[in-house]
Amino acid sequence: MLLAPLARVSREVAETSGRTRKISLLAGLFRAAGPEDVPVVIPYLAGRLPQGRIGVGWNALKDPPPAAAEATLTVHEVDTVFSTLAAVEGAGAQGERRRLVQELLAAATAEEQRFLVGLISGEVRQGALGALAVEALAVASEADGDAVRRAVMLAGSLQPVAERLLAEGPAVLAEFRLTVGRPVLPMLAQSAGSVAEAVGRLGACAVEEKLDGIRVQVHREGGEVRIFTRTLDDITDRLPEVTAVALALDGDRFVLDGEVIALGADGRPRPFQEVAGRVGSRTDVRSAAEALPLSPVFFDILAAEGVDLLGLSCAERQEALAALVPEPMRVRRVVVAQGGDAAEGEAFSRDTLARGHEGVVVKSLDAPYSAGRRGAGWLKVKPVHTLDLVVLAAEWGHGRRTGKLSNLHLGARREDGTFAMLGKTFKGLTDVMLQWQTERLGELAVRDDGFTVTVRPELVVEIAYDGLQRSSRYPAGVTLRFARVVRYREDKRPEDADTVDAVLAAHAPTV
Repeated sequence: MLLAPLARVSREVAETSGRTRKISLLAGLFRAAGPEDVPVVIPYLAGRLPQGRIGVGWNALKDPPPAAAEATLTVHEVDTVFSTLAAVEGAGAQGERRRLVQELLAAATAEEQRFLVGLISGEVRQGALGALAVEALAVASEADGDAVRRAVMLAGSLQPVAERLLAEGPAVLAEFRLTVGRPVLPMLAQSAGSVAEAVGRLGACAVEEKLDGIRVQVHREGGEVRIFTRTLDDITDRLPEVTAVALALDGDRFVLDGEVIALGADGRPRPFQEVAGRVGSRTDVRSAAEALPLSPVFFDILAAEGVDLLGLSCAERQEALAALVPEPMRVRRVVVAQGGDAAEGEAFSRDTLARGHEGVVVKSLDAPYSAGRRGAGWLKVKPVHTLDLVVLAAEWGHGRRTGKLSNLHLGARREDGTFAMLGKTFKGLTDVMLQWQTERLGELAVRDDGFTVTVRPELVVEIAYDGLQRSSRYPAGVTLRFARVVRYREDKRPEDADTVDAVLAAHAPTV
């Protein structure tokens, strides 16, 4: 497949506001792509490279050569160049990367050059790997949309489903099943302003502790245990204590959903940063586990004895969870009956906060497990407003912050995958965070005008704020009031950031 139609569709999708038109454009591209093209086309549409980081900075991209008059590049030729770039190392690597990049750009048309520069710099952000791409794949293959969505959820990504669907047709979708040992995208929660609001929306529900840890999905097949993060990374080797817990349970074919946390001597949770650091540690795991042992706390079960439980109600899954996991390892919860008083849930929430946890999650007792979706059946309630936003740029600091990237430009996700800036903040940053973010944002930098460093929108940061206020300076028409940094969330992807629509909806009465 030539690169030209991919570059054109990427541009047209970014320029088009209509959902139906976007789906039509993507469906046409999927029809033109063969199954062998999918491993390249899907990541490129999402604005990422299959090779990951290839070591190419802005210096290698500036001053591009004259564009080619005719489109001849194929997606596989481009992919081969990127693989070569990723393998370059040693003395003279920077010069060799620039040579390869310039050679590639010389073979590209003007539109292809724009696409390639955006792809390498991380600025292709038309959101084509989200729900729109799933719907487009269904249209292109004449498959049932719900069946495609379920297959993508169970496969963990669009790519493997697209490869087989385009090659074999809709009948293949039935083969995508929940399989112990293969992670699925986790169910996520929407937000509510209070426990009373959440109970009013859901009816019969359970109010559960919201733990400030790392989300884990634990699979056991006989004597083998695999542990995955919410982004489906395999971290089994880093959590030997969780493996031991899974092997001690009576069942031998199950999938559990939960969090790992660290508890202090007083029984209160340790800071999230300590847990994240422990989970991220790859060296001397035994010593790390002794220094900071982690405890798994499970709140859901996706499979038991190899049987898929995703379609069961929350109440039924909780019964299955209780039959397998002892109470000390299950999340604390209280049940509110249909038409019941939310006071018990509110009291439980206050007690949860007093115990050092970050809030509660209110779950409909009737809701199935909506893998990979921010389902309306789960509503999280926190005592303060917080958002997961993406860093779009940062300004060089002054005074004691001279030489450090300080004031952050914060963006919320639009439906089309781009980001709308909601404001700036330098508050809440410790000296350690300033040093870390200066180094990390330097790695993501695509432009530096001496005042502001523009970065690839990849780093997610949790922001606390007091509310919204109208502002014509920002594209969404609002800005954050008294925004401050809570923590960086390297366990989350830009696709997990909060959306502009969700932010506006949460403050609809006041903005």
